[in-house]
Amino acid sequence: MSVDVWLALVALFFVGGLTPGPAVMLVLASSFRYGFKPALLPAMGVASANVIWLLLAASGTAVLFELYPTAMFALKILGLVVLLWMGLSTMFGPLPSLDVNADDAPRRSRLYAKGVLLQITSPMPVVYFGMLLPQFFDADLALAPQFFTMLVTITLLEMFGLSVYAAGAQWIKRLLRGPKAARIFNVLIGIIMITSGAWAVFATT
Repeated sequence: MSVDVWLALVALFFVGGLTPGPAVMLVLASSFRYGFKPALLPAMGVASANVIWLLLAASGTAVLFELYPTAMFALKILGLVVLLWMGLSTMFGPLPSLDVNADDAPRRSRLYAKGVLLQITSPMPVVYFGMLLPQFFDADLALAPQFFTMLVTITLLEMFGLSVYAAGAQWIKRLLRGPKAARIFNVLIGIIMITSGAWAVFATT
């Protein structure tokens, strides 16, 4: 992979990692409720699911969705259902305590799985991995080095962006001390999570 192509990849996923979407909102809500470190678990789940999306892009499997639009549409609907469930849980779930206790957080595997489930069913990765990323592969070059370069680059950028939001949630939490303000913040997160997923569905239809 040439340097200019790699820099274009960095620019794409750096901006994408900092753009509010379902994954960002999940990490933001997790940090707001459970603390910074527990919020890194769903972030790791998101990064892990990206490996599957990258494999699909590298193998050309993503192109099959264009040949079978019904399967693609079914995946998008499933993703919207998951986003709706997570969004409503955030909007109307328990408010976070100002004194975070690590014992109050769900099991690590559950937080991690939540990130995997969201990213693997979310319509948002279709935009990046299904429509944009295949253009970065060069058929004249060996596939494996390109794949691992993209894997490391995308994972680092994804974790950086999500970590920024996880840290930012702690700062926001200190400002929102009243239950009413905290509820409004949770509702906003839920709305953005759902609407960003809905946008991805219509943008790729």
